[in-house]
Amino acid sequence: MNGINQIIIEGNVVRQPEKRQGLNFSACSFPIAVNRTVKTPDGKYSEEVSFFDVDAFGNMAESTCKYAVKGRGIRIVGRLKQNRWKDETGKTHNKTKIIAEHIDYKPMKKNAGENQQFGGQQNMAMIQEAAAAAVQEMEDEGMTF
Repeated sequence: MNGINQIIIEGNVVRQPEKRQGLNFSACSFPIAVNRTVKTPDGKYSEEVSFFDVDAFGNMAESTCKYAVKGRGIRIVGRLKQNRWKDETGKTHNKTKIIAEHIDYKPMKKNAGENQQFGGQQNMAMIQEAAAAAVQEMEDEGMTF
């Protein structure tokens, strides 16, 4: 029996995604920052920031590399994947990543002089492309709806 491994996380893209292409796959990797306000023992509030690495594969990788621009708000539904390895000295290392299974993009804020605003027809095209990628991913996994 498989255990439950699902995560929902919301944050901001830290830097432009990196695209990787292989013979049988395409992938897109990017980090996100998640802010959280915490109350300190002295009663004051401070910001706590956590950084997470995210990977998207297949058709989702194509749209992610296009729309997950630096600074953009993003919500990811996915799973955790832990990679473990030993270095040349025999020391064991591990790294946990988020494997995206669904991504929602928040609207871009208007910034003077920046060409990152998606609006009107561009926004609709982005939504249609993301939906088509999600449908293709489901069909590839043998799901029907």
